[in-house]
Amino acid sequence: MRSIGLLFLLLSFSTIKGSSNDSTKVIELTGYMEAYYAYDFGQPEKNLRPSFFYSYNVHDALNLNIGYVKASLNKTKFRSNLALMGGTYSTYNLATEKGFLKNLLEANIGFKISKKHKLWLDAGVLPSHIGFESAIGKDCWNLTRSILADNSPYFETGLRLGFTSKNDSFNFNFLVLNGWQKIGFNNGIPSLAFGTQINYKKNDRTTYNWSTFLGHTVTDSSKRLRCFNNFYTQYQLNDKLGFIVGLDYGIQQKKDSLNKINGLQSWYAPIIIAQLKLHKKLKMATRFEYYSDKNMVLISTPSNKAFQTFGTSLNLDFQISESTLLRLEARTLYSKEAVFLNRLKTTNYNTFITTSLSVAF
Repeated sequence: MRSIGLLFLLLSFSTIKGSSNDSTKVIELTGYMEAYYAYDFGQPEKNLRPSFFYSYNVHDALNLNIGYVKASLNKTKFRSNLALMGGTYSTYNLATEKGFLKNLLEANIGFKISKKHKLWLDAGVLPSHIGFESAIGKDCWNLTRSILADNSPYFETGLRLGFTSKNDSFNFNFLVLNGWQKIGFNNGIPSLAFGTQINYKKNDRTTYNWSTFLGHTVTDSSKRLRCFNNFYTQYQLNDKLGFIVGLDYGIQQKKDSLNKINGLQSWYAPIIIAQLKLHKKLKMATRFEYYSDKNMVLISTPSNKAFQTFGTSLNLDFQISESTLLRLEARTLYSKEAVFLNRLKTTNYNTFITTSLSVAF
């Protein structure tokens, strides 16, 4: 599936010709760079922040979180995207991918398969259908990503059948995927999965979303069935104040030492974010989140204790120009158990500050 998608993508840019009804042939080139500096008061070993963070996760050093160049081709019945990236996000979030796949942000093609309706079939490496946050900082209300965003897919590989209503208020996607945030297979082991997304824009101020994932995840030589749900509502109270309320809930098969199914394990994560526009160039956002993974399905801890963590953050954003954004954020996590390292000792809290400068072009 992956190889065919990439082949068609490369061919599309070189061979697509306009018809009499669709004569334009324009490739749009865009790019984005986001540099950051993060300081963790826990003084982590090897300058790496807790392992459940995959963005802005290098301590006390100036770094590039993500930088990419993207080529897009959009026609009436055809679309295609190819984006290559670098930075600490790709280094750590795609650590299990091989070779050049680590640098692939997007690589997909799409065909409109209905004359009367907005019905598209896309294939390749796609942005995730799960969640309201992405790897691109400027598109998110907070500087750093939430715990639930860093521990659910940012991208996916497979086929996506998408329908959008005529007034663009309703969108439905059905997906057949390689697995949970994967481009290639784990150790060559197929892990076919399915996904759905229902997105409804009630009006210009209110959006509802429900996304799901159902499939086997591969940890080593064994497979575990995972069922995952993501819900969120985005509400704009007025021109200055907006809210996002979300919830992740997942269930996964538990296996014993003999690799036999032995019950189910679950995790959940509620979150609320508020953003306030202080000035035409100045915004602030606050976040309250909780992540409960008692069985350490997704998040393991150095003390081997259950991960049950509450977090708060506050960030200020200054829009220097239309394409340049300067941000500053302070964030603290509090855990029921001592699951964080503070100068090589375990503690139940973690505090850090992050600043970033991004440029879109």
